[in-house]
Amino acid sequence: MFTGLVVLVGLERLAELVVSKRHAAWAFSRGGVERGQSHYPFMVLLHTGLLVGAVVEVWVADRPFLPALGWSMLAVVVLSQALRWWCIATLGNQWNTRVIVVPGLPLVRRGPYRLVPHPNYVAVVAEGLALPLVHTAWVTALVFTVANAALIGERIRVENQALRELAAAA
Repeated sequence: MFTGLVVLVGLERLAELVVSKRHAAWAFSRGGVERGQSHYPFMVLLHTGLLVGAVVEVWVADRPFLPALGWSMLAVVVLSQALRWWCIATLGNQWNTRVIVVPGLPLVRRGPYRLVPHPNYVAVVAEGLALPLVHTAWVTALVFTVANAALIGERIRVENQALRELAAAA
């Protein structure tokens, strides 16, 4: 069942990429400028590693399912998905897996963005920790969380710089 859950999360990620590609085309057709291209392949690799690593660790290390941990982490995974899609719905065409800013568009300050500057990353952090722990894949959870902290730090720096440049040009 855990493998099925990870496959479902993988399919959700593929759906995100389809939406992201459509939004990127929309942004570029309106003069969108991409920043931070150099870190994007690492992000794809890390997120793929999360999915593969969680399943491999459970199979190879014969990790047990601990109901109290597993069910609570599953709830976190579901809530992180809900937050992620709330972010996508709120940003609409401006949401992307890449950092693409369209000149002239205002900064979004509604939905989850009225509460937290980067709510999508809250979802990423929560899911990255919780998904492997659904089936006690603690090594994957730890490695992903540490690597993701560095990546998200860079990603937020790139996004904030791009948004500052956009605001300065307005």
